Amino acid sequence: MSTTESILVNIHTPYIQLGQFLKLAGLIGHGGEAKQYLVSKKVLVQGEAEARRGRKLYHAYTIVVEDKTYMIQSL
Repeated sequence: MSTTESILVNIHTPYIQLGQFLKLAGLIGHGGEAKQYLVSKKVLVQGEAEARRGRKLYHAYTIVVEDKTYMIQSL
């Protein structure tokens, strides 16, 4: 198993919702696509499958989507 480097996603608030994260990371074009995206793709938050677009993501949370690993970084 190879290790992959995390893609940092910077936020300026204490947390970001999963739907907002998908848009910020460029995985969807607008917030309305979040629900369908989460139904059709496997998204892991902190190693657990997640399909709630309102799930709060905090600093240092790890999200895995489509074989890419993202890490939330609060500035």
